[in-house]
Amino acid sequence: MTTVLTPATPLTAGDRCDRCGAQAYLRVVLISGGELLFCAHHGRKFQPELKKIAAEIQDETEKLTATPASAHNDER
Repeated sequence: MTTVLTPATPLTAGDRCDRCGAQAYLRVVLISGGELLFCAHHGRKFQPELKKIAAEIQDETEKLTATPASAHNDER
């Protein structure tokens, strides 16, 4: 299994968890082909099983704790 650190296609708000429909933060590319998307909760819950069947795991859960860039306030 390989964990993808710099994904070619970042996950977006439109990517939804296959289990519950929440925003997906993990993409699991299966050894057998295809992919699964999971929210952080279900990604953690199923992690042991996913590691057994994954060719790659794209983990973007750091987005949940990242501080957004502050907007530039141009006061004139």
